[in-house]
Amino acid sequence: MAERTKIWIADTVKKLLVHKPIEEIRVSEICRLAEIQRPTFYYHFRDKYELMAWIFTEAARDVDVLDAASAARGMNEMRKNFFYFKRVYEDQSQSPMWAYVHEYFVEQYSDLAKRALGVGTLDTQLQYSLRLYCYGTLGMTREWLLKDNITPAETVVQMMFNSMPECLRQVYFHKVD
Repeated sequence: MAERTKIWIADTVKKLLVHKPIEEIRVSEICRLAEIQRPTFYYHFRDKYELMAWIFTEAARDVDVLDAASAARGMNEMRKNFFYFKRVYEDQSQSPMWAYVHEYFVEQYSDLAKRALGVGTLDTQLQYSLRLYCYGTLGMTREWLLKDNITPAETVVQMMFNSMPECLRQVYFHKVD
């Protein structure tokens, strides 16, 4: 039941995002349109930004960032939920959503690297390369989503993989091209 309520609230905010950015949406407005009481909203989410983060995390849950086909499917889903992701990338609040998304992917890639290397901590150069790669791919994904209606997701993902720093390729794919 709790999961269905979260999905209902998320679907409601996605509808609102078609018309205005998250900064202009109030929790009371979400509750009114979702036909729930404020305590119900706050039972599930701390605030509207946690709701936005939950929507993103749910969308990214099944995406394998090291599998081109899976990553392309994830990007195609972004196009299907264009207004949500448009608002994520446009958010200029004190704690913008794109920063949350960046940290999410840094954490995903870091965990994969630690497992591949069998270590608890990554060295400074690898951490830097990983953060830079995530920042760059996030920026290019933003450009693709907001400005490029032509290039297929599969092509964008392949370009991202081709642009991965050599030190990360060695970790993730155990080879150097």
